[in-house]
Amino acid sequence: MRRITLLCVGKLKEKFYAEAAAEYAKRLSRFCKLEILELPEERLPEDPSPAQIDGALRKEAEAIRRKIPPSSRLVALCVEGRLRSSEELARTMAAWDVGAESGLEKRLVFLIGGSFGLHESIKAEAWDRLSMSPMTFPHHLARVMLLEQIYRACQINAGTRYHK
Repeated sequence: MRRITLLCVGKLKEKFYAEAAAEYAKRLSRFCKLEILELPEERLPEDPSPAQIDGALRKEAEAIRRKIPPSSRLVALCVEGRLRSSEELARTMAAWDVGAESGLEKRLVFLIGGSFGLHESIKAEAWDRLSMSPMTFPHHLARVMLLEQIYRACQINAGTRYHK
């Protein structure tokens, strides 16, 4: 069974986001072993300088690296990432599954940064960069959107009627 980790900087605080994320996690249990890991967002002053932001993102990147399981493919969500259709995401996920019978545990790790995004060094290490849209979304909403798209990709690969 496919293993997927959603690695997120920051906790879901709003009940409606948490409930939506939990619903998609439940739906995904048919298709994969999903693990959602949350890392704390570094605290910054009200109006941080670029150097303070860079330092915080660097610390978050170090914490992220410690949580990435071996034999993983890291997919970083970032503005400069590639826009993909739901079908393209499904094909990408299916391609990574090829060869899973070799006995090696393979895992896709989707990474969502905090309110200031991700450090360039962690984006450079990613197997792929994915953009949800050229628009800006709260990172908590991005988590729900990503879970829905992973669910949709699983449905597409399973040949169900969910995707229209």
